[in-house]
Amino acid sequence: MSTPTPATPQAMTLRRRLGQTLVAAGVLLGLVVGASGVVVVRVIDLQHQVTEVYFDAITRADGAYVRLVDAETAVRGYALTGDEISLEPFARASESTTTFASLAEDSVRSGFPDSTTDAADAAASASHAWQSEFAGPLIAQVAQDGPASVTPEQIEAGQVLFDEVRVEVEAYLAELRELRDTAGGALEVWTTALSGAVLVLALAAVVVGTTVWVMLRRWVTNPIAALAADAQAVSSGDLTHPVAATGPGEIAVLARDMERMRRTLVDQLDALEESSRQVRETHQQLTEQAEELRRSNRDLEQFAYVASHDLQEPLRKVASFTQLLQKRYGGQLDERADQYIDFAVDGAKRMQQLIQDLLGFSRVGRLGGEETDVDLTKVLAEAVENLGEAVAESGAVVTSDALPQVRGERSLLVQLLQNLVGNAVKFRDPEREPRVHVTARRVEGSWELECTDNGIGIDPQYAERVFVIFQRLHAKDVYEGTGIGLALCKKIVEYHGGRIWIDPSATQGTSIRWTLPATDED
Repeated sequence: MSTPTPATPQAMTLRRRLGQTLVAAGVLLGLVVGASGVVVVRVIDLQHQVTEVYFDAITRADGAYVRLVDAETAVRGYALTGDEISLEPFARASESTTTFASLAEDSVRSGFPDSTTDAADAAASASHAWQSEFAGPLIAQVAQDGPASVTPEQIEAGQVLFDEVRVEVEAYLAELRELRDTAGGALEVWTTALSGAVLVLALAAVVVGTTVWVMLRRWVTNPIAALAADAQAVSSGDLTHPVAATGPGEIAVLARDMERMRRTLVDQLDALEESSRQVRETHQQLTEQAEELRRSNRDLEQFAYVASHDLQEPLRKVASFTQLLQKRYGGQLDERADQYIDFAVDGAKRMQQLIQDLLGFSRVGRLGGEETDVDLTKVLAEAVENLGEAVAESGAVVTSDALPQVRGERSLLVQLLQNLVGNAVKFRDPEREPRVHVTARRVEGSWELECTDNGIGIDPQYAERVFVIFQRLHAKDVYEGTGIGLALCKKIVEYHGGRIWIDPSATQGTSIRWTLPATDED
């Protein structure tokens, strides 16, 4: 397990450089944006004062002044004519909520300078004096005594009072216009400052962006491009191409890690080529050995077959003449001679049986019979029929559940069941009637079959030994046989792609299990 690469001072360089650059750019942009924000707030405030506060104050003052002039004209006309209709402008002026007194109060609320407030108060006082000292008494006099009662001196005194009103109102309007002009001038200055701030902000953004782009290109993109080119060369198959550790910080660490990986890959590839060479040599040796083994097996099969056939002829002669001796001269010689003749006859018979079993064992898988769908129910019936004499003599009962169809060679499967049932009958318990039962169950893509009996059973320690050729668990004078039966069963089952074994859980008799391939329909 590889240990992690420790962080070096150079590994922090890229982080530090980028951090400092971004912090400086952020501070610069923050200052410019902050200053721009202050300018924008100031411009908005001045625009509000010019376009709303002062404009509204001047508009209301002009309206009040116009109404007051109309009222003065109406009063003089009423004094001349005595017609009350002419007093309508005076009534409207009196009913209006916008008076110079209210304008003075608005000046205080709007935060106007004291001089402006004083001018508004003076205009309000002059207006009140004109109304209380001239307009009100004159209207009452005309209403009571008529227009003829008004003297020129009264009209002149009223004119003097109204001239004072006119002077104070114009002074107030002059104060308002001066405030508006001052605010307008400041607005122009701050608008110019706002334009400059926007320009500075744009230039700062361009400078910061250009600086960051140049630094990223120098510190990140160019080293990564060089690293990608080296990686592309290595991934294209040129494992001898070195990966240069260029660039600052983490990129250099990554390049060194990739170079280490490339070297490791080269070492592993060399080891793999060496291993592949050894595998090829081993495969060549195994191929030669397999060919030698196949040749040896062919020679061995041919030898066994030829030897078995060649042994048949002299063995038949030996068996025939020994049986002829036993038949013709039995009882004519002494007891020992008769015993020798019996030994010879028995040996010849056992030798013939052994040769026949060897021939059958060697034929399995060598003759290459046709594989078909085989009904095991019919196969079991044929096997029991072939064992008819032994089954009848022993009184055995052979039963089965519903057996399936399997894929295989019928003749070999008949021989398989015949050997298994024959063994169950041969190795029966003398104290009870022999019973043999065959069952089957589906296991994935195969059928698992079982042949159970109530015979003498097999010791679990010999469960593997019984399938070895020529292995016997009993003396030949107790149970006949050549020791090939179960070995032949194993060869037949394995030839069909299955396996065979002794079930160690059987508590009475013997239970032999084996598997066979299912048919395509199953």
